[in-house]
Amino acid sequence: MNLQETKAKLEKYNQSQLLKYYDELDENQRQSLLKQIDEIDFDLLKLIEDGGKETEKGVITPLDDAVSIADIEANKDKYTAIGTEAIKEGKVAALLLAGGMGTRLGSDKPKGMYNIGLTRDVYIFEMLIKNLMDVVNQTGAWVPLYIMTSEKNNDDTVKFFEEMNYFGYDKNYVDFFVQEMAPAASFDGKIFLEDKDRISTSPNGNGGWFISFVKAGLCEKAKKAGVEYINIFAVDNVCQRMADPCFVGAMIDGGYRSAAKVVSKATPEEKVGVLCLEDGKPSIVEYYELTEDMRYQTKADGELAYKYGVILNYLFNIEDLEKNMNNNLSVHVVKKKIAHIDENCNAVKPETENGFKFETLVLDMVHMMDNCLAYEVVREKEFAPIKNKTGVDSVESARELLKLNGVTL
Repeated sequence: MNLQETKAKLEKYNQSQLLKYYDELDENQRQSLLKQIDEIDFDLLKLIEDGGKETEKGVITPLDDAVSIADIEANKDKYTAIGTEAIKEGKVAALLLAGGMGTRLGSDKPKGMYNIGLTRDVYIFEMLIKNLMDVVNQTGAWVPLYIMTSEKNNDDTVKFFEEMNYFGYDKNYVDFFVQEMAPAASFDGKIFLEDKDRISTSPNGNGGWFISFVKAGLCEKAKKAGVEYINIFAVDNVCQRMADPCFVGAMIDGGYRSAAKVVSKATPEEKVGVLCLEDGKPSIVEYYELTEDMRYQTKADGELAYKYGVILNYLFNIEDLEKNMNNNLSVHVVKKKIAHIDENCNAVKPETENGFKFETLVLDMVHMMDNCLAYEVVREKEFAPIKNKTGVDSVESARELLKLNGVTL
């Protein structure tokens, strides 16, 4: 778009403030700003006008499609053989959601670059690659690995992997791609400027991975290579196993279209999303969406009815993802602290929430699937989230679990 077209578009959406400093910019900065404006999905702002209300949930019921730790142990050889065959045939890929920064850990680097070692260097990325290498060694086949970064951390992430020689992984099986961004806006719907020539944006949530994956040409590349299943996992769980042959085999053997690694809730009140059914289809209900009755509801065997907590480790069928790509994911309007420049061009770093970000969530993709297998894992072996520096779900707690699993830090 040229300047006049941009002005007309901004007037239509009442966002003319984005060109406030246009006359002060050099030509390159001007073209960059116009391009950024052209890429904004202004329809997102209507969600603010609607009060940012979430879509109401349907009828929630417990999920019965599950294999418990005991079930898995009883069928381990069968599941592992099926999964190993799929991996050897090149049908399984892994996709790491790594767009986050280590801000809450006190770092200005990508979260995966955080060093959790005590007596030696041990990086989050390193632990994840080590876990994937276990699968390579077990099956004798390399697993294609796709790493989704963000605009803010892509260069640092790629450079880090190159410097670390991909932690021993074959770089020919690794592809990086950058997540789509969404604008950040004030409570009254005005899009912020981060600088005179830069719009304030943030990654569009972990549910945006597939659209970004397609736009980067990697979906087509994966299909041409014969990939049928993609295991999505988050950067902050250092104990998790991805492209796990037993997990893959359980989903294939059961004829499921998707699967999720889950842990049994430690207590009814544990703050974790729960895999369940919504209007008969698989869904994830956040802990605050469960009523007190649902939290404490039990089945005939005395187990919690809503017991399976998700750990952001999902196995999807590429064919199903493509079918559902045109069914728009719900966009969640989330209150956040957003850095920006004010009307006097002063940098503002708010201490409290001052606006909205727009996010899609991978959990909403689960609801698009026909079914989903809950695959229970041992919490102490596969769930060591790093959300904070100290306390619950922290660097400290993850270190203890890694030590418990024989990792020298």
